[in-house]
Amino acid sequence: MVRQFSIAEAKSKLPAIIHSVEDGPSVKLTRHGKPVAVLLSIREYEQLTKNKVGFGRAVTAFRKIIEQEDITITDADFEDLRDPTVGREGEV
Repeated sequence: MVRQFSIAEAKSKLPAIIHSVEDGPSVKLTRHGKPVAVLLSIREYEQLTKNKVGFGRAVTAFRKIIEQEDITITDADFEDLRDPTVGREGEV
């Protein structure tokens, strides 16, 4: 569960909040009861801001790898991926 503090409360407890965020979950900061900011550890921040490969680049890299390693993908590779059973019955 994410803890939350008003900005006024966070001002007086900032050192303790920072210590807790370093090892634990992020903290929401609120103004008049509405979330306005989040305080999180540097580790969480770096995970969120690190360069991520877009879908197009990922597909291109995947194709390059399977071409280099001479891997063949056929329809048989996908046969058992989908559950063929009917889902639960809905209400009428």
